[in-house]
Amino acid sequence: MGSATREALAASRAAIGQAGTADLAVASDLLAAVRVIGTSTQLRSALTDNEVDVSRKRALVEGVFSGRIAPAAAALLVDAASKRWSSAGDFLSGVEQLGLRIAADAAGDTDIDAELFTFERTVAADSGLELALGSKLGSAEAKAALVDRLLAGKAAPATVVIARHLVQDPRGRRIGEMLRSAASVVADQRGFDVATVTTAVPLGPDQLARLERGLAAQAGRRIRFDTIVDPALVGGVRVQIGDDVIDGSVASRLSSLRQKLAG
Repeated sequence: MGSATREALAASRAAIGQAGTADLAVASDLLAAVRVIGTSTQLRSALTDNEVDVSRKRALVEGVFSGRIAPAAAALLVDAASKRWSSAGDFLSGVEQLGLRIAADAAGDTDIDAELFTFERTVAADSGLELALGSKLGSAEAKAALVDRLLAGKAAPATVVIARHLVQDPRGRRIGEMLRSAASVVADQRGFDVATVTTAVPLGPDQLARLERGLAAQAGRRIRFDTIVDPALVGGVRVQIGDDVIDGSVASRLSSLRQKLAG
């Protein structure tokens, strides 16, 4: 991610706090706009061209999306297009992040990040389901309908909106990667860091509580756990928060020992 994109993301995120944006319909509209823009090289280029002034971009958004997305969503889209992005792909990802963050706000106290992680594990455990949702051969409409059947009435509306969008607009990403990334963005919007904790055997509630207290003190904010059981670790624990990895697994220590012996 280039410096221009980081600055654009920060500035666009600040616009979320404006009145009228914490609405699931606005989030859904922004995500729908991402899907439309992603299919049009011409539209994508025009919205990310730094030589095109904001008034022309606003007119373009109004011309393409008038009557299709809410005014608040259109305003956020124009605001994002007015920023300088490192690439057109970063612009799409940035607008998608805005949609995810607004969905998180609209969900209130509902743990939609936890629901997204749970859905990711459900998909990963079923190769047929993973293929149905992640294959390039299936239609976007069929994948969205499958998400509805799996989640409607079982997960929050915001979770369904996010999952429906992701399966319809993979942009080269794997389904598990998309769901984990979306869950992390949602958790961040809700004030959490996501710690992916991998162990050889499941941790008990007391162990998780101690680990949570330690990591929260280190990170300076609340921690949301995504737990993975991987017998290949043999023992110990591997924790990843963002780009930071704490690897205290037996497998890692054995690998390090082998490297030292070989060197």
